[in-house]
Amino acid sequence: MPEALRTAVRRALFPFLALAVLCLAGCADLRYYLQSAGGHLALMRAARPVPDWLQDPSASEALKSRLALAQRIRRYASAELGLPDNPSYTAYADLKRPAAVWNVVAAPVHSLALKTWCFPIAGCVGYRGYYDESAAREEAAAQAALGLESAVYPVPAYSTLGWLNWAGGDPLLSTFIGYPEGELARIVFHELAHQVLYVKGDMVFNESFATAVERIGGATWLQTRAGEAARTEYAQFDERRREFRRLTLETRQALDAAYSSDAARAGDTAAVDAMKKAAMDDFRRKYAALREGWSGPRQAAYDGWVARANNATFGAQAAYDELVPAFESLYSREGRDWPRFYAEVKRIAALPKAERDAALANRPAATAAFPTSR
Repeated sequence: MPEALRTAVRRALFPFLALAVLCLAGCADLRYYLQSAGGHLALMRAARPVPDWLQDPSASEALKSRLALAQRIRRYASAELGLPDNPSYTAYADLKRPAAVWNVVAAPVHSLALKTWCFPIAGCVGYRGYYDESAAREEAAAQAALGLESAVYPVPAYSTLGWLNWAGGDPLLSTFIGYPEGELARIVFHELAHQVLYVKGDMVFNESFATAVERIGGATWLQTRAGEAARTEYAQFDERRREFRRLTLETRQALDAAYSSDAARAGDTAAVDAMKKAAMDDFRRKYAALREGWSGPRQAAYDGWVARANNATFGAQAAYDELVPAFESLYSREGRDWPRFYAEVKRIAALPKAERDAALANRPAATAAFPTSR
């Protein structure tokens, strides 16, 4: 179908798509589903095919350069990583805001287990997304009023799981197009991985799988396609992230130990609170020391994360990290062959949850399974 015709059809069907979303949702929380449907449709309306942007005299050369890079990354994703070859990430939208959506997360005072919200297609997930930051903060306040620890964090990209490829797919966004080359590649690979496989209601499995794909794919992109300057830029960016993740993993383990301690089982909340406070104080002290060795503007994002750190933020981060070593090991075991890897992941995904978890449990981390970006 010619692009002009595809665009016309897509725009004509927008109202019907919104109606379908609402019909799937039913009448429960109509206000929330209205903002979800309206927010995504506005995002799609803002998207234009990348070739249009490249020919637009009002678009900056810097943007055109990034869009051209994104298209090379998009082609690489399908040709080398076996990710879907479809309209996703072949259009671009300038959202004129700092995030695609803002997610709300919440968790009990003595647990890292996230509260879940259930949706017609995605199943139950440990977050609730809003296109308006103020609405997200209202929801976080409502969760806090229920006695939960809550937080709001910005999300630069999300996946519609391939459901809307007929309407143009997921576009590149202004919220991440300016990221370092390696990070731009990783975001595209991560979101496309959700189109390969998505297990309804298993957030940890889904996000860890996509994160493993982005890490392996991002490393190979940098090694085989990027220039030395991009590798150097990304090495600093990624080393900082790795240091921070090591620290947050250590803190999650300390918090988990407090919440499953003898004191917790005995109902001694004062003792548990003391252990929790000690873990959080240690986290912030170590972060301050870590930050002393950093330079440049990008640490601001980490400062914000640390400022709002609580059970909810630690629980959300765990969903993206927890099973990554197991998936990386599986990729290595399957001979670093993407079709074989995806086939095995799909086989595991089809198992009942207990068996699925057991299949990935205690799998050793991969060693030298794929190129590193450093």
